[in-house]
Amino acid sequence: MNIVIWGCRGSITSPGPSTIRYGGESTCIEVRTGAGDVIIIDAGSGIRKLGRQLLKEQSVTKINLLLTHSHWDHLAGFPFFQPAYFSRYSFALCGGSDAQTSVLKYLMHQMDPPYFPVNFTELKARFESGCCCNNGLCEKSLQYADRSMRCESIPLNHPNGGVGFKFSDSSGSFVFLTDNEIRYSHPGGMPRDAYVGFCRNAGLLIHDAQFEESEYKKTRGWGHSTFQDALDLALDAGVQRLGLFHHDPDRTDDELDRLVDWCRNYVRQKGSSLECFACVEGMKLSV
Repeated sequence: MNIVIWGCRGSITSPGPSTIRYGGESTCIEVRTGAGDVIIIDAGSGIRKLGRQLLKEQSVTKINLLLTHSHWDHLAGFPFFQPAYFSRYSFALCGGSDAQTSVLKYLMHQMDPPYFPVNFTELKARFESGCCCNNGLCEKSLQYADRSMRCESIPLNHPNGGVGFKFSDSSGSFVFLTDNEIRYSHPGGMPRDAYVGFCRNAGLLIHDAQFEESEYKKTRGWGHSTFQDALDLALDAGVQRLGLFHHDPDRTDDELDRLVDWCRNYVRQKGSSLECFACVEGMKLSV
């Protein structure tokens, strides 16, 4: 499977000269199966550019839209997602225990007056029931041509809840856990051991790493992990590659460079072969 990062900034979009290398767009991930199926995770500001790219691909008409949760930075780009305005597209919605109604409700509400000048009823695309993400497999409800692809979910440790995803096929597995606070128990969240098991032997894990340890003293309970928490999870789960994600909006490129160096030194000290990197807007990955 192939993965493209269209947005990896957390909390709020933060464009500017100090974030130009890693990017300032908020969360949006594209996953393509071996058969060419399109899966989009989250509709942060990065989805706008993804939409422009999809318009160029005449063969793409069915899209699986998965939402980890409905906080602003993960929804803000949807009103500017151009495929939603064209009748040739259909979307299977997924994300949460009652996703058939909740995901559509969140997308509609942000376009209600006075929040946005174009009403949701102006959209021409079809929005269909996807799956419920109650920690089961999605393969029968998502619009996959590639039946070898499996999608599993797990509750996130985050205020107001959320859902993390794992995609697996014959090439390996990709786990996406943004907005997941490993060291704090939020209602509906899981114990650390559950996340270790969910990530076990993944070829690629992209995980929230918004805070340094010094910052976490003030932000504990906000729903985000530290760099060390993400590293320790990946190490304990035997992950091959770790992408650090949900960069703090005030984190500059130079600061991220420094933190990536720190993370790689930490991995070396543990005697591990884990490949660690900070996610970059536009980055292409494969599993």
